[in-house]
Amino acid sequence: MKVYFSGAHSTGKSTLARYCSEKYNLPLLTEVARSILSEKELQVDSLRSDLDVVDDYQRSIFHRQLAEENKLNNCFVADRSIIDCLSYSAQHSRILPELLSSPELLHYKANLQASGSILFFVRPSKATLASDGVRESLNWDAIISIDAQIKFLLQMWEIPHFQINMDSLQERALFIDNIIKLYR
Repeated sequence: MKVYFSGAHSTGKSTLARYCSEKYNLPLLTEVARSILSEKELQVDSLRSDLDVVDDYQRSIFHRQLAEENKLNNCFVADRSIIDCLSYSAQHSRILPELLSSPELLHYKANLQASGSILFFVRPSKATLASDGVRESLNWDAIISIDAQIKFLLQMWEIPHFQINMDSLQERALFIDNIIKLYR
């Protein structure tokens, strides 16, 4: 079983991914963007000033996400998906056409559409909005923009998904548990 948590930043994906990983004893694939930021010694807010650096950063995230998922043999919980990477690339870089034409993307889309994959789309809520510890400030309009792009890609590619739009962590966990029971 592959479980993905997709959505804009600061919506609670990491918390939910950790919960799911621990409860169902599945390996956790943490957000690769944070690892790459650290490796390249970059700050998110500084990325917006150099398009070449942003392009390289988004390209690295795309390829790292694919590589890390391939290592885990179809059994994991992922804090993000390629859908997120494409949305952030559309918002901040110039490489979206390159990523969309990647041969790996066709295979990835097919995997997301397969019955062994569960994608939870975590929607933004001002009630649950929390700093992710990476960005200097939260920008509600930017969060909504990424959310809309993720929604567009999920609908355009007809990727089955479950929306998490409740504010309560307990309700979110119960929702996840009920969906996973259907797939086990």
